[in-house]
Amino acid sequence: MNEKFFSLPEQKRQAIVNAGYRVFSRNTYKNSPMSEIAAEAGISKSLLFHYFRNKKELYLYLWDECAKMTIQVLTEYGCYGQEELFVSMERGMRAKMALIRQYPDMARFTIRAFYEKDPEICAAIQESYHRYFNLKADQTRLNLDPEQFVPGLDIPMMYREMYWASEGYLWEMVQRGDVDMARMEKDFTRLIAFWKSLYLRKE
Repeated sequence: MNEKFFSLPEQKRQAIVNAGYRVFSRNTYKNSPMSEIAAEAGISKSLLFHYFRNKKELYLYLWDECAKMTIQVLTEYGCYGQEELFVSMERGMRAKMALIRQYPDMARFTIRAFYEKDPEICAAIQESYHRYFNLKADQTRLNLDPEQFVPGLDIPMMYREMYWASEGYLWEMVQRGDVDMARMEKDFTRLIAFWKSLYLRKE
């Protein structure tokens, strides 16, 4: 990436970033032309290529910014280091919904990017995801109090079940082209309540 991008005025830099999120969130990686992003940002295509050598570089920059901002917001909401799993999950959901309301195109981009299958960027996205988020998730799990769960619960299997359910839900939304954030918040609120009824130790 050309370092001159970072010397741009904040408003111009943000216009390029927002244009990238908007175009990539509506289409697959392959069907998101740089010319359309440039037009959305109000600059020429050649100038966009002056700041980013190619579409892959811009895409991965946008993904990296998403990951950093998401971890920052989750940290601010106190999601990491919790002893109670579902407190952490509920805080995480509130944090992500706040981020979504503020940056709706970025949120849709994140979901699309996670499931993007284009070989040009798929491996890099998955490597970045595991680097950023799995480390934080592992650190959170180390702090959880196992006494909060029903006796005899297979905790690793519980994690896998919740992960698979969440992944399946998001994949279905992406396949339908229906990334409805308000519905997502409602559905995950119900899911968390359901998991709590199954897995938490009864007083």
